[in-house]
Amino acid sequence: MGRVEGSVAIVTGAARGMGAAHARALVREGARVILTDVLEEDGRRVAEELGECARFVVHDVTRSEDWERVVAAAEQAFGNVTILVNNAGIGLAAPLDATTEADYRRVIEVNQVGLFLGMKAVLDSMTRAGGGSIVNISSVAGIVGTAHSIAYSASKFAVTGMTKVAAKELGPRGIRVNSVHPGVIETPMLTEAAGTEEIIQGLRAAAAATPLGRLGCPDDVSRVVLFLSSDESSFVTGSAYVVDGGFIG
Repeated sequence: MGRVEGSVAIVTGAARGMGAAHARALVREGARVILTDVLEEDGRRVAEELGECARFVVHDVTRSEDWERVVAAAEQAFGNVTILVNNAGIGLAAPLDATTEADYRRVIEVNQVGLFLGMKAVLDSMTRAGGGSIVNISSVAGIVGTAHSIAYSASKFAVTGMTKVAAKELGPRGIRVNSVHPGVIETPMLTEAAGTEEIIQGLRAAAAATPLGRLGCPDDVSRVVLFLSSDESSFVTGSAYVVDGGFIG
């Protein structure tokens, strides 16, 4: 039997990178998974690869009506939701004086408000199921401050705090809530950001400064997500799991 056999999961931002890795890990261990993203072509490709245990739904995490549609699709296809991986997120590397109000609000809307809407959307379904696990993807930027990340760090610090509040409130319903804090992980989002020599040099420096001597890969994070989604972590809630190779110490 798989580690999450019989579970019904929603994974946001699952068209590529860490989200796709999380979906693959959950399906491999017995879950049926709704993958969501705004990247329709990539998302459908991953779902088709995973077969009958996966479905793809186009989903803007900042829209509550989209969340209602995703949960309904999960219940119709597979049953009550028991796992939510709030993975969707966007980055913004810019100093404070170069960050526009529109850019700041967009990052907060996706990374913070979208996560709030997701936790709220699955509550009834998880309660009907008798409990579940919510895994919120934060970042090491939600634990320590880093330059040129005012919007991103704000959103990820919020995720860290929201996770702890939700764990307190939802524990009596049998719903566990934990956060995962990746360090520098090689994903398409990171690759696209590495368009300047300054950023490339920064990534090389990050790898050199990591005690384990390398950048992370999506599967490094997925293994922790899988643990938190499974009954192996049945007495774990409100915790923050750092996956950064020792980078922040």
